[in-house]
Amino acid sequence: MDIKRKHELLNEWKNQQTPASEEDLEMNENIVMIAGDYDRIDGRNAYLSNIKRLTIGAPAMEENKKMQIAVQIWKENTEGTLEVSIELPVHQIFDLMIFLSRTLLYFKEAYRMPLLYDPENPMVERLGVQGGVLPVTVCTENPNIGSDIQNFSQALNDLGELTGERLRTLTRIIEELECY
Repeated sequence: MDIKRKHELLNEWKNQQTPASEEDLEMNENIVMIAGDYDRIDGRNAYLSNIKRLTIGAPAMEENKKMQIAVQIWKENTEGTLEVSIELPVHQIFDLMIFLSRTLLYFKEAYRMPLLYDPENPMVERLGVQGGVLPVTVCTENPNIGSDIQNFSQALNDLGELTGERLRTLTRIIEELECY
């Protein structure tokens, strides 16, 4: 497609867009990046989800004002307007990604243990972060850990098609970031 045709298509698209309302402008204040139409890809809730978008920018919630950057999850409320449902500082998003990734890696090999963990040593790994450690362990305080860990492992297997694609995408992006 030549450059002239691209500009024509872009202008057509711009003309179809509705102007932003005052409410939209206020809602988007301090937002730098947006992932709209999230409800279309929200896992098993795709096309049924009330989570409509993800955003990154300055924190909107008072409890996160000390942080410079936060990620927001926007849900559609009963009146049909969007509101921040969850907001996490960006470092907590990374911590969750680290925690989840380590958990996924653990369960790749957990099948080798009859109970899927070692009751004598439930420590999975101590991850060094911010001058401290993030200890990842099997929750032996859970009175139902035997059945819950089996169900969890099965759920991870069942979610393979949803997590696999996302992990490949995340891996590709992280590899690109290393060249940054």
